[in-house]
Amino acid sequence: MFVEGTEYLKRRNVPFSPPNVTFKELRAVIPPELYEKSIIRGLFFFVQDVFTTWALYALSLRIDGVSESVTNKFGLSHSTSAALYWSLWMVYWVTQSIAMAGCWCLAHEAGHGNISKYGVINDTIGYFLHTCLLTPYFAWKSSHHTHHRTVGSIERDENYVPRTRSELGFSTVEQMHEMFEETPLYTVGRLLIMQLAGFQTYLLFNTLGCPRDPPGTNHFSPSSVLFKKHEYNKIVASNVGILVVTSILVQYSLKFGFTALLKHYIIPYLFCHHWIVMLTFLHHSDPTIPHYRARQWTFLRGALATVDRPLLGFIGRMYFHNVSHDHIGHHLFSSIPFYNQPAVTEKIKGVLAEHYNYDSTNTFYALYRSFTQCVFVDDQGEVVMYRNSEGKTAREIGIIPEVRHDKVLQ
Repeated sequence: MFVEGTEYLKRRNVPFSPPNVTFKELRAVIPPELYEKSIIRGLFFFVQDVFTTWALYALSLRIDGVSESVTNKFGLSHSTSAALYWSLWMVYWVTQSIAMAGCWCLAHEAGHGNISKYGVINDTIGYFLHTCLLTPYFAWKSSHHTHHRTVGSIERDENYVPRTRSELGFSTVEQMHEMFEETPLYTVGRLLIMQLAGFQTYLLFNTLGCPRDPPGTNHFSPSSVLFKKHEYNKIVASNVGILVVTSILVQYSLKFGFTALLKHYIIPYLFCHHWIVMLTFLHHSDPTIPHYRARQWTFLRGALATVDRPLLGFIGRMYFHNVSHDHIGHHLFSSIPFYNQPAVTEKIKGVLAEHYNYDSTNTFYALYRSFTQCVFVDDQGEVVMYRNSEGKTAREIGIIPEVRHDKVLQ
């Protein structure tokens, strides 16, 4: 579990130079049929995710009865009975959180127009799924599209933008040691806070969002700088949907008790956001992957500054809809539906060669590694790598070729 992936080690030991390819060259290897959207396949995954969520909830209603029945039948001791009871709930929380994250990822695909070729179907499905998970669909869709247009840009990106040495307020190694000197347990505690509440703080306070956004920027104000004026009514609609779902959850709590709400929805909801934060953080936060400033940034360089990871194996493919396994292809060709992205990955590998970023490192270890090593970037430099708390980078910057600007058509 704690072994570095061979791809990561190889990448770390080779100085970084941006791949000298054009979008046109990558686009040329993608067959036209991969862009085709099947509403049948899109609705299949919608039914799969919603049915799985409902079925797991229905099974969870039987946990108390099953636990009591097994305890009485086999005469289990109090401690053994308690272990069985909480083990069953833990299985529910983990499996339900994966199913809920699947719904969230499918709504993300709907936001890219990949469920069907009809916008109204995409937005209806995306709005329903995201709203049930208390995510403002149209607001997040808008900022996420900005992220896709500006990915990897220190000045303009919208997600997981690295903070600079000066923003963190230190200039010497001694100051860094003083700021980051902490116990492993404290580090894990901070990591858990990010995993369970990081997405909500991003929506509410724009945490690790674009540094140019003014204080008070959030995803719930229709007049936020994140949105265009014509999106005002859609942002309001997102907020109304969340208020409706919140009222339903309150009514559920009043009828069945807060403990029931906690067990059936709140805990898997928090675990669900662990998966969302985990996969999105690891897409763009890695010690061997660069960030760019304006003079060296291009759409292509930013799109290639991410990593494909086999998160949860075939389960991740099935319920996270390839977003972690094929994230590079998704950033290059976000209008290609998720079920065709594995084919996209195979095609672009041949063009990118050693510049294709993959990491077989256990994803949980990779999360801890990135959390502890991706601390800040330098205030200067057009191409920068993350530095750790010692002020060191995991990978050196090599030769930076001249920027090749080519027209990007997706």
